[in-house]
Amino acid sequence: MSVRRRAAALAITAVLCGAAAPVAVAAPSPSPSPSAPGLPAGLYGTKDPTYDGVWRQSLAFLAQKIELVTPAAQSVDWLVGQQCDSGAFPSYRDASEPCDAKTVADTNATAAAVQALVELGVHREVVDNGVTWLKSVQNADGGWGYNPGSPSDANSTGVVTGALARAGVPLAEVTKAGGKTPYTALQTFALPCGGEDGGAFAYQPDKKGVLTANADATAAAVLGAMGKGLAAGNYNAVKAPVCHKGTGLTPEQSAQNGAFHLAKALGGSGHLDLPPMPGAEESAPQPDFGNTADAVVALAASGHKDKAAGAVAYLEKHAQGWAKEGGPAATAQLVLAAHATGVDARDFGGVDLVRQLNATGPAPAATAVPSPTATAPSKPADTSSDDEGLGLWWIIGIGLAFGAGIGFLLSGRRKNQQL
Repeated sequence: MSVRRRAAALAITAVLCGAAAPVAVAAPSPSPSPSAPGLPAGLYGTKDPTYDGVWRQSLAFLAQKIELVTPAAQSVDWLVGQQCDSGAFPSYRDASEPCDAKTVADTNATAAAVQALVELGVHREVVDNGVTWLKSVQNADGGWGYNPGSPSDANSTGVVTGALARAGVPLAEVTKAGGKTPYTALQTFALPCGGEDGGAFAYQPDKKGVLTANADATAAAVLGAMGKGLAAGNYNAVKAPVCHKGTGLTPEQSAQNGAFHLAKALGGSGHLDLPPMPGAEESAPQPDFGNTADAVVALAASGHKDKAAGAVAYLEKHAQGWAKEGGPAATAQLVLAAHATGVDARDFGGVDLVRQLNATGPAPAATAVPSPTATAPSKPADTSSDDEGLGLWWIIGIGLAFGAGIGFLLSGRRKNQQL
């Protein structure tokens, strides 16, 4: 369970106990929520950003990008300003002071920021600097820990691997001594087929070397093993997930094993549960909306969005309050889950998630919406598409926005930590 996600869970538990060509238009009202006192201009969200500032900003950008929204230049500048000269991003820092030995670098934040800027197609020099730093702190086993020098874990390795792949880095060439690659590390966290948790990934082995299934780690590992980022496209369903037995599995086979586990875990209630809080009294399990959304994206990205349909329906019905209270990262997770499965994020259980996300930060520079059609003039057509098609529409949207005179754009994952 991550610091970022556990903090959100605590806060939320307390509160809750056929597309037409896009047309660029001015960003919609209402105005975004004002920044909380003491928080810098350009930052999304009003809550303490200490543990998730860069992460939530990056995730918001990824979700906006797939919905053809252009974030404000001020917001992008804030994210770029978080990078240290080394190329690393911390979880959050006061950019008025230079990075020093006390600045804690964060591989997850760096990977999320790199991926967000790649998808936006801006500040390639920042991307390259971040990539260089991530490669420089790769562990000997081929993976990454949450901070440089910490033991590798499945979440960090998966997130970094996906970001490097989206940045165009050949993952087979990201090796350490002995030829160990990110795939090598990911497979050390994989549970073999058979048993209740067969095919899952663990966050890390325990002190005795035992692997325990972890849904969040599994979702991250599936995306990483497939070389896909946090904003997976809308893929058609293929065959039912299968758990591949034996050793020497390919990255694709390991990813399919993880998908097999996630499909099974979501097959009953349609959602994952929060693990019990250490020291807390035993109580009824609480739904884990964030991990459920991540599992949906992983299933869709691995070709099994049909297996995520029940979970998406559950999120549409039950997760709106969680997303609104959780802020930009939580809302972005639902947008990503909706997009990955072809569901309309602008009418997600009756909620316009895109509008809700936009309102957590500075007003976007522009947004692209589908033109009304003759057959359905009252409701915009769905603009969901795969990654290849999206790039073209994004370019068209930006070009139209410029022509109209409109100016200019990732629940970190530390295991078992508490604020």
